[in-house]
Amino acid sequence: MPDTASHRYGRMASLKHAHEFADYIARLGLPLGFDREVSTGEGAPLAQPYSFGELRIGNRFCILPMEGWDGTVDGRPSELTIRRWRHFGESGAKLIWGGEAVAVSHEGRANPNQLLSSDNTQASLEALRRCLVLAHEERHGASGDLLIGLQLTHSGRFARPNDKKRLEPRILYHHPLLDSKFGIAPGHPCLTDGEIEQIIEDFIAAAVRAQSAGFAFVDIKHCHGYLGHEFLSARARGGKYGGSLENRTRFLRAIVEGVRRDAPGLLIGVRLSAFDLIPFRMGSDRRGEPEDFSGRYEYGFGVDAANPVEIELTETYRFLDILDQLGIRLVCISGGSPYYTPHIQRPALFPPSDGYEPPEDPLAGAARLIAVTSEVKARYPQMTIVGTGYSYLQEWLPNVAQHYVRTGQVDFVGLGRVVLSYPDLPWDVLRGAPLETKRLCRTFSDCTTGPRNGLVSGCFPLDPFYRGHPQAELLRAAKQKLQS
Repeated sequence: MPDTASHRYGRMASLKHAHEFADYIARLGLPLGFDREVSTGEGAPLAQPYSFGELRIGNRFCILPMEGWDGTVDGRPSELTIRRWRHFGESGAKLIWGGEAVAVSHEGRANPNQLLSSDNTQASLEALRRCLVLAHEERHGASGDLLIGLQLTHSGRFARPNDKKRLEPRILYHHPLLDSKFGIAPGHPCLTDGEIEQIIEDFIAAAVRAQSAGFAFVDIKHCHGYLGHEFLSARARGGKYGGSLENRTRFLRAIVEGVRRDAPGLLIGVRLSAFDLIPFRMGSDRRGEPEDFSGRYEYGFGVDAANPVEIELTETYRFLDILDQLGIRLVCISGGSPYYTPHIQRPALFPPSDGYEPPEDPLAGAARLIAVTSEVKARYPQMTIVGTGYSYLQEWLPNVAQHYVRTGQVDFVGLGRVVLSYPDLPWDVLRGAPLETKRLCRTFSDCTTGPRNGLVSGCFPLDPFYRGHPQAELLRAAKQKLQS
């Protein structure tokens, strides 16, 4: 039998008792806390309301934005999209951080079926928000303590607006590793300052539409290798959008200024890859290993330039200082990119079809995300901080989530992949129902392998709807081809 990650690392499902989980954490030497018992009822930490200015958010669960591959070609939600958003509403979570990554322009779409903000799609995005609210009210009653935002994005280097398998990159600078990794020619044009200024206007116009559609806030996405994130590492770019951190944040500051001018009262959040590493590749043993690079690595953000397999948060804190000066209080902490460092961004035991076996126990990846988020919250107590990395914890998700909320190390527990397989998890935790362990995300990564092969994104292994979907057989065939 091949030496795969599933044999090298322990499985969360095998840790049946608190002492076993504690022993495993200690054996790995991880800075990960958890509560041995999960409280329920009005006094439970995860059930506590949160005051955000004059707003009251009903509990401490947050639904994270995910990039859908199942909209229409003109950017509207499909029935599959509507089904997913209805589940978000039914989940019981009171903070919806975007629900979906919505492109601000056609050329900025990550795939030809990504949702798009435009005058033509405006009514459908408004209806999508309403369906979420209605689903929430049908199951949980009043929705007055529900806060819903919309993530706005431009995919930049990873844009595929017209063909799911063809990159049409919109880059800020030439990256010595990523250009080669993704086939970007040395002569490929970088975005001009004028083109950047048009993208800024696209973000502002999309924010105005979001406010008109009833969204309470917009997320100006700065994570996962997309355009906002690439600005933060654009030291090699000349002109007013590159070089110094002041220039590298000019894009964000211009968007914020325009949104506050044209959409007064609309709240602004930022989802941030607070740290990164040098890009990784598949090694001879199929595990991830860092790409070869000599000299100082000046092409990342939140990474040690002298030793780029280590994180370094000095500039991250400078960026957060800028957010604080701008009065941006909603911050969601993530890390890395699914395209070149998936093990730090989305810890998983089983890699997607274009990935590598994890080079570390995935629990270490989850613990890293949680620890960095805790550091950020300690340094910026005035900010509302949403954490990520919890899906990998599986049975122990509620215990770890409660610990970090109870001790004030995070304000909201963000849930991503697990909501695809088990959207009722927040509600079950809050009401003290036993977890339906057969629905817990086991990080099989089919929700990523599907889109990587041009299919829709859903939990094919655990969601009966997707297990019986016509594309399930196509997914199985694609995986068998890769394994043969």
